Amino acid sequence: MAHSADRLVGSMDTVTDGRARPAESGVLVPRRCTLDGFSAEVARTDGVYLRDLDPITNLRVQTENTLYEITVPRPPRSVVLVRGGRFFPKTTEASFGGSSFGGSCLKLAWFGVGLHMEFHFAGGWIFTSRVRSIEVLDASSFPGPF
Repeated sequence: MAHSADRLVGSMDTVTDGRARPAESGVLVPRRCTLDGFSAEVARTDGVYLRDLDPITNLRVQTENTLYEITVPRPPRSVVLVRGGRFFPKTTEASFGGSSFGGSCLKLAWFGVGLHMEFHFAGGWIFTSRVRSIEVLDASSFPGPF
């Protein structure tokens, strides 16, 4: 029996300790790395959909390593303005992809607590450390007047 990565595709026959064992492979993978596991895990996670935000919404997102200030000019469009960390020292236009656990499954256009945010900008793809908190700022917190 060959043990290659291609063998990971298939039905699940065992789930133990948060790990799923694909049928016949004998290889354990984290359950959240399977589509069903990812969907179930994300369903239990707090977060904010891009489409549910008002125009020109500001978010303050604290990850394990960085505080990001994100402005969403025209939801549900994925173009955002982001500042924070060494990759975004100045406010930079980027495309927000969504959130993941660091694998290939991505919840599109969603900021999720406990997940990594994914941005694309002129410098490439940025994957943040895990999100600790998300704060949606209301207009009264903006410097003014406008």
